[in-house]
Amino acid sequence: QVQLVDSGGGVVQAGGSLRLSCAASGRSFGNYAMGWFRQATGKEREFVAAMTGSGESTTYADSVKGRFTISTDNAKNTMYLQMSSLKPDDTAVYYCASRRSWYIRRNADQYDYWGQGTQVTVSS
Repeated sequence: QVQLVDSGGGVVQAGGSLRLSCAASGRSFGNYAMGWFRQATGKEREFVAAMTGSGESTTYADSVKGRFTISTDNAKNTMYLQMSSLKPDDTAVYYCASRRSWYIRRNADQYDYWGQGTQVTVSS
């Protein structure tokens, strides 16, 4: 049974930073693609960032490129999303997700396992 547990959300002022974590059990990160998505109130879930399990390849949404960094610590079976220069538009529930495949995808429908979500609120 694969389980993903998100954590690290909170309230931060615009311009601040947060680091989200996603701890996995039941599988090793090193073999599968992982990603972060977010969903703001009243909006659809959107892609934020993704990486291969090895970390060799990453991709980001244009809206977060240069501000967010996705990474993994395979020894801890934990994925991270370091968020800097946060803006009020980044306010959302953030979800980590995992695929059954090595290949990165940006479509949420192609992810098989999901965390429960962690709220990030950026105040202006």
